[in-house]
Amino acid sequence: MRTTQRKGDRATTQAIASFTARGCDVSIPVTESASYDLIVDAAAGLRRVQCKFCSGREVDLRNIHSNSSGYVVKRTADGAYDWLYVLCADDSEYLLKECFVGRRAVTLGPSYLLGGVAEWSNAPVLKTGVRQPRTAGSNPAPSA
Repeated sequence: MRTTQRKGDRATTQAIASFTARGCDVSIPVTESASYDLIVDAAAGLRRVQCKFCSGREVDLRNIHSNSSGYVVKRTADGAYDWLYVLCADDSEYLLKECFVGRRAVTLGPSYLLGGVAEWSNAPVLKTGVRQPRTAGSNPAPSA
């Protein structure tokens, strides 16, 4: 079993459950080549979400994989995602509403805690049960 992949799978599935519980619609990209794991339809619009798992309070933002030449390490590109969702080993969840371009890591703090300050300080970002008007170019069909 590939432990690292299982941790990432756990973070992604928990993110789906958490966003859905908060009234957001969640979509999964069909391809593996996207730089994000989910698309969340929040009150503020569609947000591309990168999901990460971490054991401590420092989240490694690099994408590491291997090929025939060895390991390949990539840092986050500009515009790769809109939000960063983090699931920690103690099951705490964090939502960082920015893309950390070129950074190796980010340290989690209480202001990012999902269900705490991160969620309530930006309450209009998550759905409130009232459908917000769509902007031009977005999906014109409202969901129920």
